Amino acid sequence: MKLTSPWLSRSLLALLTGALVPAALTLAPAAPPRPADDLQAVLWVQRAAEYRALCRQTFAGATRALDAALADVHRTAAVEQFGADFAQLPPAVIVDVDETMLDNSPYNARLIEDGATYTQATWASWVEERKAEPVPGALAFARRAAALGVTVFYVTNRDKDLEQATHDNLQRCGFPVSMAQLLMREEIDEDGSEKRNRRAHIARTHRVVMLAGDDLGDFVAGARAASGDERERLRERYDSLFGERWFVLPNPIYGSWTKPLGDDLRKALRTDR
Repeated sequence: MKLTSPWLSRSLLALLTGALVPAALTLAPAAPPRPADDLQAVLWVQRAAEYRALCRQTFAGATRALDAALADVHRTAAVEQFGADFAQLPPAVIVDVDETMLDNSPYNARLIEDGATYTQATWASWVEERKAEPVPGALAFARRAAALGVTVFYVTNRDKDLEQATHDNLQRCGFPVSMAQLLMREEIDEDGSEKRNRRAHIARTHRVVMLAGDDLGDFVAGARAASGDERERLRERYDSLFGERWFVLPNPIYGSWTKPLGDDLRKALRTDR
C-alpha cells in the first residue's frame, strides 16, 4: 500500500512546491495540515532508489562474506560466543525480521493516512494479514545461505502469539524457514526487546557466522536502553565487525536510535557549520 490519500497529495504538493492557494479562492487563510513526523522517512523507504540500492548493497556484501565466514571455523559473529569452543558446530546466521527481512512500510503508511500512531492492536492486525514483502536483497541472501548449508535463524521482537503469522509470511515470500528457526520476543527467558539470550541460545548449538539487522540491539546487548553516547561507544568498540560479520540495514522510520533523543528533538540537532 502506497501513500495515495488526497490529504497526503495536498500536503506533499505544498511541501514540495511551496505553492499557496490564491487569496481570491478563500474567505480566510487556513493553516496547511501538518504532515506526520515520519512521512518523509516512509516515503524514502517506499520511493527512493537509494533505499533499495543500500539494501541490495548490504546483502550483496553479506553474500560475498559468507564464503570467508564459512572457511574460518575459528571465527564467530556473536559476541555471546567470544571465547567459546565453537569450531565443530554447524554454521548459522542470525537475522532480524522487521525492516531486515520483511518490509513493513505499508503499515506505517496506513498510520499516516489514518492520522494514527502505533498500537499493539494495529500492529498485530497488520502482521496477521501476512502481506509484508521482502526487503530488497534479503530473499536472495537467505536462500544463498541455506544453499551453502547455513541455518538461518530469525530472531524477532514480535510477540509470541504472532509466531504463526510471521512464519506464514516468511514462508509465503520464499524464505527458508521453519518454526524452530523463528525465535520470538521473550521466548528464551528474556527481558523485553533484548536479544542476548536468544543469540546465546543459538550459539550453544551453532557457530554464528553472521548477523544482520536494522538496530544496534540486533548485534550487541545493551544498545536498546543505552544513551546516545553509549550507543556510539558500542559502535566504536565493534567497528571492525561491520561489513564483515555484521550487516546493517537502513531504517529511518523507527528504532532504538530514537530513544536517546528525548522529547526535545531540536537539542539533538547539530547546527554548527
